[in-house]
Amino acid sequence: MLDAAQLSMFELANKNFTLMPFDTGGTAAGAERAAAEAIKKRAQLILGPLHAKAVNAAAPIARQVGLPIVAFSNSREVAGNGVFILGFVPRQQVRAVVGYALTEGLSRLAILAPSDDYGKAVVEAAQGVTQRAGGEIVRTMYYDPAAPDLTGEVKAFANYTTRHQALLAQRKALTEKGDEVAIQALRRLEKLDTIGALPYDAVLIPEGGERLRTLSSLLSYYDVDQPAVRLLGLRSWDLIPNLGSEPALIGAWFAGSPTEERERFGERFRKAFGRPPPRLATLAYDATALAVVLAQSENGPDYSLTALTDENGFLGVDGIFRLMPEGIAERAFTIHEVTRKGVSERRSAPQNFAEVTN
Repeated sequence: MLDAAQLSMFELANKNFTLMPFDTGGTAAGAERAAAEAIKKRAQLILGPLHAKAVNAAAPIARQVGLPIVAFSNSREVAGNGVFILGFVPRQQVRAVVGYALTEGLSRLAILAPSDDYGKAVVEAAQGVTQRAGGEIVRTMYYDPAAPDLTGEVKAFANYTTRHQALLAQRKALTEKGDEVAIQALRRLEKLDTIGALPYDAVLIPEGGERLRTLSSLLSYYDVDQPAVRLLGLRSWDLIPNLGSEPALIGAWFAGSPTEERERFGERFRKAFGRPPPRLATLAYDATALAVVLAQSENGPDYSLTALTDENGFLGVDGIFRLMPEGIAERAFTIHEVTRKGVSERRSAPQNFAEVTN
């Protein structure tokens, strides 16, 4: 992240801009010391730290002298009162992908979410989106994020037992009937494991990594298949390589960052440092770019609340963003589709906030 910040400075800043790194040591106490040192060195804006506990530790010290913080956290709890978070909050991602699904005619949503603060925030956001757009959340199932096996939960979520028993009953009735029409119907049922429609036409899965692969495979195994039921995801899917190698995810939609500028950033970072950037590096690059832009104001550096919360926003590696007065970074998202060849774009991210609002 420091490398990304320095790259941003060298690409965009003039000779009067100074970037001063202070190591937090990854602890709250370290963040407190680093903030005090930044104030001592007369910093005009703090970029970072990353974790919520560290932000909470640095914030009171910065507030004493009116020094704003643009942190890399995605925790809404630390935002506000001079602290802005650049991290990606779930509400906006949910609004993007669920809102898109509703415009595509998928009106009955189910959610399979971890029983933690993140999962609950996703469910709350989805409830708001569906209510406003005339959709409906017909099923919500929480699971233990630490559970080693979610087979039972997914089986219940899929109504598998009821649908499998319905198939067995149908086969029995057709066998007893025994005429030519019944025999043909039996043949059509040979490759099926269940019959009967599900009450939902889309499932939101706010997961990533191996847990996402496991859940999608289990859903497919219990006959929750695309395109009859569309799987929906958030930006955490954007961090997974080779999504298209998972058959159960082919055809799924998810909200993610625009890719074009991020790919260009990756090329520049590799050229400068000889390795690909970690995903969080874009936050540091964009935060530094924001600081550089505001440092070039007509009357000198302007890190006032008015300047930081410019309603027109800023263009970053991860697309447009703007800092809201409550301390959250509002962003625009692309809707991606998982294909056998990787990921394709279904809807481009808005290019200005008038499009986001509308």
